[in-house]
Amino acid sequence: MNFFQKIVNYAELMRFKNAAMAGFATLIATIIANACINPGIEGFIELISGSYVLPNKTQLKLMSVFLMVFLATGGGNALNDFYDIEIDKINRPKRVLPSGRIKPKNAYIFAYSCFTIALILGFAINPFSGVIGVINVIVMIFYALVLKKTPLLGNLSVSFLVGTIFLFGGSFFGFEGIKIMIPLFLVAFFVTASREIVKDIEDIEGDKAKGANTFPIIYGEKKSAYLAAFFIIPAAICTPLPYTMGYLSIYYLIAVIPAAIGMIYAIYQLLIKKDYTKSSNILKISMFLALFSFIAGLF
Repeated sequence: MNFFQKIVNYAELMRFKNAAMAGFATLIATIIANACINPGIEGFIELISGSYVLPNKTQLKLMSVFLMVFLATGGGNALNDFYDIEIDKINRPKRVLPSGRIKPKNAYIFAYSCFTIALILGFAINPFSGVIGVINVIVMIFYALVLKKTPLLGNLSVSFLVGTIFLFGGSFFGFEGIKIMIPLFLVAFFVTASREIVKDIEDIEGDKAKGANTFPIIYGEKKSAYLAAFFIIPAAICTPLPYTMGYLSIYYLIAVIPAAIGMIYAIYQLLIKKDYTKSSNILKISMFLALFSFIAGLF
């Protein structure tokens, strides 16, 4: 196996595209937090400006923001595959570990190497970023070991990790940046929690065949649908917070209305129509609309 093929294999192990998307989402959160703290085009230019020959200190920190989330996410994916190797030998035999392209021991070392570098980068940014990084890595490790197979706690762990992408982006500016991102963290957490449960409802038959132990399998479709709907309510309630907290303009409040309506409509599809796929898709769209609303509120 040549060097290039090894790189391709490890990129596949860490879910390269997925990890990169998480990194870019964090950069967007950083830009939003910056715009709230330093309004106007001047604040944005100050954030990204510097020498084209040698990046300045701020630019290096921005690179660290992306790399930390990229590596931590990649490490988490690699660790999950390490513990799922026996299952993947049956369900996904072409993946890099069950196919033998990477040895399990090397995947384990790679995962913790990614975590270590990610945490070094986090603390290099500031203590707030480092602490969030430590918490996330701990959650990822416990998720791979225990939480993934624990009904509801596994869903909430994934939701927490998705939400903290925004907290980490805000942490670039210390505690003030974290406060700005709390509403988006809450929306992302609750929407993701709802979607995770909805996806489990959709996968009941397949999960039963695999011997999985999800919330819908234990408590049934109806109770699971009500729980998913319950998580949507606080997400919708949290949408006005950035305006009421004084961080964003009235344009945010106007722009976020479709996102809030979408969340309520998702409850209708979930409980009345029992169209779980449509409800999940509407929630996904609502999350993107909420993120767009943050950008609209900067003007």
